[in-house]
Amino acid sequence: MNGEFILLQQIRIIDPTQSRDFVADVLVVDGCIQAIEAQITNYPNDTQIVQSNDIILSTGLLDLYSYSGEPGYEARETLYSLAASATAGGFTEVAVLPDTIPPIDNLEILSSLQQKVSHLKNTYNSLSQLHFWTTFTTGKEARHLSELAELSNYTIGFTQQLSFTDLPLFKQALEYLQPLQKPIAVDVSQNQLTNNGFMREGSESIRYGLVGNPGYSETAAIAAMIEIVASIGTPVHIMRVSTARGVELIADAKRRGVPLTASTTWMHLLFSTQDQKTYNPNLRLEPPLGNLNDLKALQQGVKSGIIDAIAIDHHSYTYEEKTVPFALAPPGAIGLELALPILWQKLVTTNILSPIELWQALSLKPRLCLQQPPLQINNSHSSNLILFNTKKTWLVNSQNINSLGANTPWWNREITGKVIPWETFIERMNYE
Repeated sequence: MNGEFILLQQIRIIDPTQSRDFVADVLVVDGCIQAIEAQITNYPNDTQIVQSNDIILSTGLLDLYSYSGEPGYEARETLYSLAASATAGGFTEVAVLPDTIPPIDNLEILSSLQQKVSHLKNTYNSLSQLHFWTTFTTGKEARHLSELAELSNYTIGFTQQLSFTDLPLFKQALEYLQPLQKPIAVDVSQNQLTNNGFMREGSESIRYGLVGNPGYSETAAIAAMIEIVASIGTPVHIMRVSTARGVELIADAKRRGVPLTASTTWMHLLFSTQDQKTYNPNLRLEPPLGNLNDLKALQQGVKSGIIDAIAIDHHSYTYEEKTVPFALAPPGAIGLELALPILWQKLVTTNILSPIELWQALSLKPRLCLQQPPLQINNSHSSNLILFNTKKTWLVNSQNINSLGANTPWWNREITGKVIPWETFIERMNYE
């Protein structure tokens, strides 16, 4: 028998596709899983045997939407630093939003960025794969069907931020996009009802003296969008759900058979308006954090499957941009390298979510939202899998993360849980 053999003995395996969480031996040959059995006793003499305490083997994660600074704001984040952050955080794939300068809204830019990504992958073969969203309108006009069809060959899907005046365009776009069968993702967090607020309207916004953004700004837009989707029948993904009422509306729509999927961001599952008493600019998000009832409803929404996926919405800023008063801070936080360990500690170890539920929301269901086939543990290559040490502690600082940004509430704090790259797994385990 030829090849490099590695035997992972009694490693914990989370298989989100089969809803299984179990312990087994795993035989890896030349980077591909060849066998998963309760106990493997038949292997070559030169097989490297690794005891894998506190290690989880599972499918790679997929982030539905995050931001790249490149092109236009390379000081915030480059394609390389974004992909390196994703790799370090266990996200083997990231879908990049088109909000760049210039925006990712034409074939020339899409082709140029894809060439850069291909070059990065060829240079650093373990780097995560970046996909690109593009827009389904240009300004205040819907794209022609022929243009959408051409773009569909180069993009992961179509996305747009919608206000109430954009709803006629949204209807027209759904009609045009229906035969293309590409993912469509819509954000309704900015519209005429937001009151230009910095945090969710309520008792805390009054107490903290910050302009409030009412929850109905989101829910009214979701309700209107649901009615259009129900009428046209084109599947749509609702991004950044942040309110309890939004979860209720989506649950009702799904019960009626409206073709919807939905996501919330990882930060909205961890914080509420009560945490904004510190005026930490890294908790200035869009949409704003919900109240405690919203937080609990979102967590339950993920658990029940009403909210299909958890998105990271990674948005890096320079130190100067984010180190300002709360109301002046641009919305967003980094998270690709932090989300899995922190969600594990905050939601799994506290039994709010099971390990399988978390992995499904970060891996399986995002793939389904993007109309991608599920990843399988058996016979998978290591590039599609990740290893996660649930007990490894590390400090969040510029020496330990790949993102160019420092805009996170966990900066200079120790967290527990770390993704281990396959290529360093054996050495690190032996060292530890």
